[in-house]
Amino acid sequence: MGVAFLPMNPAYRSDEVAYFLGDAEPCVAIGRPQDAGWFPSVAAGCGVASVYELDSDGGGSWADLLDSESQEPPPPALTTGGDLAALVYTSGTTGRSKGAMITHRNMVSNAVALQRAWGFVDTDVLIHALPIFHVHGLFVATHTAMLTGVPMLFHDTFDPARVIADLSSATVFMGVPTMYTRLLAQPQLDVAACANMRLFVSGSAPLLAETFRDFGERTGHTVLERYGMTETGMNTSNPYIGERKGGTVGPALDGVGVRIVDDEDRVVPTGTVGGVQIKGPNVLLGYWRRPDKDAEEFTADGWFRTGDVGVFDSDGYLELVGRSKDLVISGGYNVYPKEIELLLDEMPGIVESAVVGVPDADFGEAVTALITVEPGFVLDVAAVITELKTRLASFKVPKRIHVVDELPRNAMGKVQKNVLRADFGP
Repeated sequence: MGVAFLPMNPAYRSDEVAYFLGDAEPCVAIGRPQDAGWFPSVAAGCGVASVYELDSDGGGSWADLLDSESQEPPPPALTTGGDLAALVYTSGTTGRSKGAMITHRNMVSNAVALQRAWGFVDTDVLIHALPIFHVHGLFVATHTAMLTGVPMLFHDTFDPARVIADLSSATVFMGVPTMYTRLLAQPQLDVAACANMRLFVSGSAPLLAETFRDFGERTGHTVLERYGMTETGMNTSNPYIGERKGGTVGPALDGVGVRIVDDEDRVVPTGTVGGVQIKGPNVLLGYWRRPDKDAEEFTADGWFRTGDVGVFDSDGYLELVGRSKDLVISGGYNVYPKEIELLLDEMPGIVESAVVGVPDADFGEAVTALITVEPGFVLDVAAVITELKTRLASFKVPKRIHVVDELPRNAMGKVQKNVLRADFGP
């Protein structure tokens, strides 16, 4: 069609949607019938020329429009690999979300690399219980299956009992760590239930060592962990055939360059911790209307700065040891702390807030808010959470809120979030 697709999480509220539509300036916006009370007006207010509805069964004004077309559709637009295919917004730690410009070449190169790396064959069946507004479900899972031409068993939501019931009819499952912890909580998950399966893949957030170990003991399957991000698709993967090391995300995929560098972008020796940089046909074209971010995130020799910190072992397996940015990944979703902090700081009685992610067995990281209040003020935590739920998608709302006397700071006055993560973690 010659268009670019912008997926959005249906959990987003009006303020969040207004930002994305205002920044992207699409000509068409399609929403759900249950959001008819606010979505059309928000889209119109952002200057969107045409607004339609589409329900989960394929009905609605968008479907009606397509059905009413009496003349032959125009021929497909001729595209090249470098043309824009999708605009996917990603969170950072400074400023607002920015649109990653994903090309046809980015998606095709990643699909081909993953199909080969994970041994997809025409007898496979994929259980797809991931959201399709997120790169993991929208691209990684869907594209490998479609490129191979195999069936997908779509689940409209993640229900661990339903997934286990489908294991006997499938061969591959892709999930986030939260899904694996919830599968382990089901007593019917065992070797027999997984007898037909050949591959379990985990990504979007670090898998806890105990989850990796427990899943192997219960099912006889070693989870394959991999590493990717919105801007690059998948970068590394533990091998399908060969040792899968828990706590690592494996070697670089074919055709993808991964290097570890110091603060001057100089490659460091194996075993040395440094910044993770990526180069290859999988790396985004750039950020939508943000040449300043392109200049900041790409090195002079064309490598993309991921913001992650990692180290290669002697076998070439990458271990991610942290993030130079304060992004929180909860249940596989990216959470931008500043967005939550700005809302908290506006609330009566709150002086200042800091939002961090702390390790959590279920979500990987639990969004946690540390708050200082005015002298004598008693914070109603339940009221704060209720208010946030009206303005944020549920996965962004803090799981825990703590009132503290002060926030730790360094000599430059910057809040030390690493201290907060250590003090309020498990």
